[in-house]
Amino acid sequence: MSSVLEQTTETYGIDNWGAGYFSVNRKGNLVVLSPENENLNADVKEIVDDLRKRGISTPVLLRFPQLLFGQIRKLQTAFRKSIKEFEYEGGHLCVYPMKVNQNRAVIEEYLREGSRYNFGLEAGSKAELYAALGLEQSKESLLVLNGFKDRDFIKLAFAGAGAGKNVVIVIEKMSELEHTLSLIKEVTAENSNADLPMIGVRVKLYSKGSGKWEKSGGEAAKFGLTTTEILDVIRRLQEAGRIDLLKLLHFHIGSQLTDIKRIKNAMKEAARTYAKIRQMGVPIEFLDVGGGMAVDYDGSRTSFESSANYNAREFANDVIYVIKTVCDDENVPHPTIIQESGRFLSAYHAILVTNVQDEIETVVEDLTPMEITADNPQVVRELADLRETINAKNYREYYHDALEHREELFTMFNLGLITLEDKGKGEVLFWDVCERADQFAQQKKYISEEFDDLRKLLCAKYLANFSVFRSMPDNWALEQLFPIIPIHKLNKKPTEYATLCDITCDSDGIVDKFVDLHDVKPVLELHKLVPGEPYYIAMMLVGAYQEVMGNNHNLFGVPHEAHIHIGEDGHIIKKVIYGATLADSISAVRFDAEQLHDQFRRMIMKRIKDGELSTKEGSQLIEYYQDQAESYTYLTPSIGKAV
Repeated sequence: MSSVLEQTTETYGIDNWGAGYFSVNRKGNLVVLSPENENLNADVKEIVDDLRKRGISTPVLLRFPQLLFGQIRKLQTAFRKSIKEFEYEGGHLCVYPMKVNQNRAVIEEYLREGSRYNFGLEAGSKAELYAALGLEQSKESLLVLNGFKDRDFIKLAFAGAGAGKNVVIVIEKMSELEHTLSLIKEVTAENSNADLPMIGVRVKLYSKGSGKWEKSGGEAAKFGLTTTEILDVIRRLQEAGRIDLLKLLHFHIGSQLTDIKRIKNAMKEAARTYAKIRQMGVPIEFLDVGGGMAVDYDGSRTSFESSANYNAREFANDVIYVIKTVCDDENVPHPTIIQESGRFLSAYHAILVTNVQDEIETVVEDLTPMEITADNPQVVRELADLRETINAKNYREYYHDALEHREELFTMFNLGLITLEDKGKGEVLFWDVCERADQFAQQKKYISEEFDDLRKLLCAKYLANFSVFRSMPDNWALEQLFPIIPIHKLNKKPTEYATLCDITCDSDGIVDKFVDLHDVKPVLELHKLVPGEPYYIAMMLVGAYQEVMGNNHNLFGVPHEAHIHIGEDGHIIKKVIYGATLADSISAVRFDAEQLHDQFRRMIMKRIKDGELSTKEGSQLIEYYQDQAESYTYLTPSIGKAV
């Protein structure tokens, strides 16, 4: 790899956050590596070019199911090795939380690979359960039901058990137990040998997680039963003669758990609770450790909110060792460990690729040759002098002088003492001084904070053809970091510092925090836009939560989607799903396209009748309006046009 490529790889941190799935080829293009064979890869730029030839413009979501498979195997292998190393006598299963990404393609691909290891599903709503019941799972896998449940929800779970699925109803509130016992009586009254769902209880641990979602755990957590309530569940089941159905103990201390120490503390508390319940003669077989296994989005391997200070093997080692130690101490059987690590499994497989549409000018530039004369106000002449005489020794002093002169410039203009032309000249000169001061500051070994702030102010604003609210909602709502990288030109050193603006009509539609190994970067290194040449960037690791959490701000719908297989000859586009049209998006807020067509047609016909439009002009407008119903909600540059 050339020095430029090595530097680029380091700049964007690919080796840090990429988990071995991403690299850069000799062309300078981002490639996705096959988990089965690292010698096989798919060139992301070639994929986008191929899609453009088929009429699929950016933004487009690229799915790589093989990366989903890779994460499943990575998780299963980590636990298999830990179980062997520590001589753990229980097993390990995974249930994929559908809430992480309910997209049919994701669920079906997960089950295709996960069924080899008896991995199952987790549903937290009636709709998710309804979908899960129609999917093929391996006979030994579980269907775990979390969340608050009414009688209909629980009755649907009984239907799943009747269909032969290993359904586990996790009791979150005492009313759920009442519904469950009532339905057991109804079902067994008709058929004493009917298949019944298993029952689980969710314990509210004292231990808390770490990161943005640490409030999910602890005594004030939304979900879970207290110790007294769990004892009451056990008593009620014993009285009903159904204690045999209580098979699972569940806990969850939060998503994106960044600190392994917090995880170990929770494991100890949960394992001790399991052991004590088991000693009461309750036949619990499964200990569900919940989700929360973090994705290292920034690659720093720290307890920072967008990172994790552990990997899959460390996680498995600590879980297995802690639970085994407690169980051996209490002399109870080792349970089968259930895991709900949806983020870890699905984050890597999806990439959003979009084009940079344009640059938004924020720094004032001189559009015509500037002439400074004695007739100009003194403040303008002094700014011109600063621009001409600034150097590496005086740049800090001159920058401070320029700030003072700018304040004076605005004050004089507001008092009516200078013309609009003079104000314009002063603004251009001020920004020229700032740019030269920044250049000198960046050459120093130590850069003061004020010049870091100046760098943010001077950076370019690239207009990216996507919606933060639709495709990266966690970035907007939670300041979650996602790696962002150009998919091409990576064999050339980036010369621009930029933030990203999306195309929504909202000031919050920006990305101005970027992953870095040691800090959070306020700007991203990108290449200078060249007129007539498309420039593409990729939002990485967006496969978990982003699709299902995305909203309809400004009615930007789901982007195009392509499913990619990495083969011997590079990429194979297995499937293309077209993104939302204008008609699709307006229907989401209960507009009817046909009704709008009729109303628009009536408005045009009235103008034709009144002689304000010719019949030809009116017909063209009606036809154009109707045709737009099937157009993409995002900007669609023509092939070859500057973007």
